[in-house]
Amino acid sequence: MDPIEASRLIMDTYAAKILVACSRKPKHALELSSKLNIPIAACYRRIHVLEKAGLLKAVDRALTQQGKRIVLYQSMLKNAYIFFEGGKLRVRFQMVTGVTQDFGGEWKEIKLIEEEEEEEAAPGGLLRPRER
Repeated sequence: MDPIEASRLIMDTYAAKILVACSRKPKHALELSSKLNIPIAACYRRIHVLEKAGLLKAVDRALTQQGKRIVLYQSMLKNAYIFFEGGKLRVRFQMVTGVTQDFGGEWKEIKLIEEEEEEEAAPGGLLRPRER
């Protein structure tokens, strides 16, 4: 995962709500959906994305009063940091297990200007009009 994807993942409103809600006590999707006002389909989609990224984990199964099995999810994210400095982006996730995941590794520069336009840039980073 690159740093932009990592930052986008935790900044998604539904994903952030789910991670916060599951940080202290495991919760099931129906509970998350109803308490956080997230449509159930969107809730399950975010849960699967967060599980795939290792930020959410199925920690238990329970039975409802109707005898249906439900999965309880726990947030694995302890801290998340997004650094933007001098045109470089880095994201760091500290997990509850003590593992730290860095995205962007070395400070990775995000190019906002196409190579061709960069060559035409005037001093000070301002773009000159293209000659026709």
